[in-house]
Amino acid sequence: MTIWTPRFLSVLRIVAALLFLEHGLMKLFHFPIAQPGVPDPLPPMLMTAGTIELVLGTLLILGLFTRVAAFLASGEMAAAYFLGHLPYGFWPGVNGGGEAILYCFLFFYIFLAGAGPLSIDALRTVSSESFGKQNGSGPDQ
Repeated sequence: MTIWTPRFLSVLRIVAALLFLEHGLMKLFHFPIAQPGVPDPLPPMLMTAGTIELVLGTLLILGLFTRVAAFLASGEMAAAYFLGHLPYGFWPGVNGGGEAILYCFLFFYIFLAGAGPLSIDALRTVSSESFGKQNGSGPDQ
């Protein structure tokens, strides 16, 4: 089973990022529908949140600059919980913040674990290691 762990990390990253990206698309472009409960036109804070979700979601799907993107996405979700949900009650089931908490911890895990093998980051690492070996500066030299 451990052979699947790194691959599933990549799948988890991609699926979470697709769902995260959808929130940005719903806020900014009303795709596939306008995000329920979000005012139109968007206030500046939600415009910023939608832009962050769009950019970071795309980076996370691709696995590009994954650790930075995941750290920032985790922080955005923490802010979303404390600013957007906590004022409506302590319990996530009551204030609707369960998804924000889950995203926060999921993206923090991805920040710690990295992108996994199915990512541009993994390709960049392999490419830079190969380049170093060709120029005599690799670890085997």
